[in-house]
Amino acid sequence: MALLPILTAPDKRLKQKALPVADVNQKIRQLMDDMLETMYAAPGIGLAAPQVGVLQQVIVVDVGSEQAEQQQAAPLLLANPEIIRAEGELPWKEGCLSVPDHVAEVLRSASIQVRALDRNNQRIEIQAAGLLAVCLQHEIDHLHGTLFIDHLSRLKRALILQKLKKQKEKEKE
Repeated sequence: MALLPILTAPDKRLKQKALPVADVNQKIRQLMDDMLETMYAAPGIGLAAPQVGVLQQVIVVDVGSEQAEQQQAAPLLLANPEIIRAEGELPWKEGCLSVPDHVAEVLRSASIQVRALDRNNQRIEIQAAGLLAVCLQHEIDHLHGTLFIDHLSRLKRALILQKLKKQKEKEKE
């Protein structure tokens, strides 16, 4: 396994759409393993392949005890995840490994059903609510080139991006 570099906004690659995975083969399983190791080291509770510069529809999620309550095996390693049902609304303070040091409240669906391929290339469906639902929606957004800050007002988003640009400029000095 290997730690992968995490892209940070305003990197243009984060705005690109990821391509579907034909099947979960050894190369995709290795990507999942590397993403999981990277997510834990960051530390985070979710990571999408575009965040590590790979334009494939792959996400990893581990929200810990929240999943145990929902009888989901932790962690989740998914390819081609898609939301097939969404209900209710839930405001949630979100952060992102690609938008470091910033959190904001985002309105998400309160419960969702997701269809995906698992690590063994088997089609699965996941029922999720609370933190798990929020995390899955957040990571699936990444696969479509959407960051959590894209759900904010234009002004809030612009302020966050301006701070991130300044931070990147300081790091280059």
